[in-house]
Amino acid sequence: MLTERQLLILKVTVDDYIQSAQPVGSNQLSRRPDIPFSPATIRNEMADLEGMGFLEKTHTSSGRIPSEKGYRYYVDHLLTPRPLPQQDILQLRSIFEEKLTETEEIIKRSAMILSELTNYTSILLGPDVRRHIVRKLSIVPLTLDTAVAIIVTDSGHVENRIFPIPPGLDPSDIEKMTNILNERLVGVSLNNLHLRLEQETLTILQQHVERYGELFHTFRQAVLLPHTDENIYYGGKLNILRQPDFHDLQKIRNLMDVMEEVKHIPMILPVGSQGLHIRIGSENVLTAMEDCSVITVSYDIGEEQTGSIAIIGPKRMDYKRIVSILDLLSGDLSKELNRLFNGT
Repeated sequence: MLTERQLLILKVTVDDYIQSAQPVGSNQLSRRPDIPFSPATIRNEMADLEGMGFLEKTHTSSGRIPSEKGYRYYVDHLLTPRPLPQQDILQLRSIFEEKLTETEEIIKRSAMILSELTNYTSILLGPDVRRHIVRKLSIVPLTLDTAVAIIVTDSGHVENRIFPIPPGLDPSDIEKMTNILNERLVGVSLNNLHLRLEQETLTILQQHVERYGELFHTFRQAVLLPHTDENIYYGGKLNILRQPDFHDLQKIRNLMDVMEEVKHIPMILPVGSQGLHIRIGSENVLTAMEDCSVITVSYDIGEEQTGSIAIIGPKRMDYKRIVSILDLLSGDLSKELNRLFNGT
């Protein structure tokens, strides 16, 4: 168990190193008004903390820096979130001032503001679009042989799919088909749309729409288009290059590659993980992130879905500030997306 003096010296050592990125020495700490100990006493306590694995020495300085164990203890026992200045709060809440109507736009803007505020890289995992519920369908002819199917979902998401239509098709047939699609498919999830399309509408289309076969076939093909991973949003991908902790070009390249590949996202942003979590260095699953800390927090998307936010930075991350920023954003983002889903 650490003594009160060791706890204080560990805390200020971590705080100083986070701010300066320079090893911390006993003489430096002894000049602080909140450290009432002599340099010799501090030096002895730092040596004990090093012996217990909380601090470590660098090769180039007699000062010490926190070890991963030191950061973990700091985060678990000594971290007090710092109240955000009004300027930061205003910048965060500027995300919602424009009253954006699409979930994706709100999340994309959140990723950008987060990276600007923190100077770290942000990744936001949005809702699974395939679970969105169809609110309205439209078919708009573009030329004599093409049209666009517009699908609006309950989250304000809009899917546009261009598809061919039979030449010389009577516009009234398109109107009839649109009405039938809305009568039968509103309330269906995008994931099930292609199945319900055939079950719910084919027989009715056959009765009311001439040349229904050609029109139905091309429309169904358009709806079947595979989805890409559209629910991952990045902010400040290159911010990691600005951190003095990252100077090994090969490690930076590996880190960038990992963040770019969609298959790695579940290891950075575990799906279904609730609340705020901090992973430090080797606690990260991916080897390329062993020099990073990752702070994640969940947020609500309507009543049934959740999303995730991750901030990726050096182990020397400003935990006090980032935790406060993520706490505020996750709450505000949940409120805004619930408002959007409820149509208020």
